[in-house]
Amino acid sequence: MAGTMSLTNLLLLNFSVVSGLMVATWLISLAIKNVSIVDIGWGLGFVVIAWTTFATTCEEGPSRWLLPVMTTLWGVRLSGHLAVRNLGKGEDKRYAEMRSRRGPRFAFTSLVIVFGLQGVVMWLVALPLQIGIHGAESNWEWAHGLGLLLWSTGFFFEAVGDAQLARFLSDPDSAGRVLNRGLWRYTRHPNYFGDSLVWWGLWLTSVAHGPGLWTVVSPLVMTFCLVRFSGVRLLERSLVQTRSGYEDYVRETNAFFPWFPRTSTAADHSTKAD
Repeated sequence: MAGTMSLTNLLLLNFSVVSGLMVATWLISLAIKNVSIVDIGWGLGFVVIAWTTFATTCEEGPSRWLLPVMTTLWGVRLSGHLAVRNLGKGEDKRYAEMRSRRGPRFAFTSLVIVFGLQGVVMWLVALPLQIGIHGAESNWEWAHGLGLLLWSTGFFFEAVGDAQLARFLSDPDSAGRVLNRGLWRYTRHPNYFGDSLVWWGLWLTSVAHGPGLWTVVSPLVMTFCLVRFSGVRLLERSLVQTRSGYEDYVRETNAFFPWFPRTSTAADHSTKAD
């Protein structure tokens, strides 16, 4: 490798790569008539960005290796989990409703509103990865260790929370009950909390040497979306109305940050949609 690509050229390259990835995923969605695959591509998109950045820089340092590896472990697990959960089960109701409303215009609408918008958000959220890998320095800093600790804790909450929920939903005896055991005893959304912590860990690792502190917008945006936009609020709006006993669960258990239940949870536990 002759040298490291300039940051501006790197950002433009990654924007082109993400655009191509989103268009390719959109074309697949047209062929299979299922826009839900955009969710499966979310984690893998960050993996592509991380390794593209890695390949275009010759700097050596902890961040250059840590960030792609951490991103790959997170992204591959998340996409694999969503693929197992969603494939063969039809289109997500959000996209199905949009398809019904838009009619013949849905193909173009999905390209812009679903795939295009998600691609832009992905590129922006990935700024700590791009800047951190590109500007890696050779020495270890305390922030590398703390970032790895936050990431590991988040990965644990997300992966274990998803596994506990999947196992719960696969049990016929769980029908009509609320999952309030395991990590779900301490937070109503351990997977969302874990996802947020993963991004705080990635950000801290990326800014271990100081530059790029402004990219804190990345974990802030992810946390905001998980809590207020596409995560906790959106999901619980339907769960309170459709799940018997969920209001009691809400009163007893923190929504996002893990903590001990305010009262003893009921012995029963019920279906919790993710």
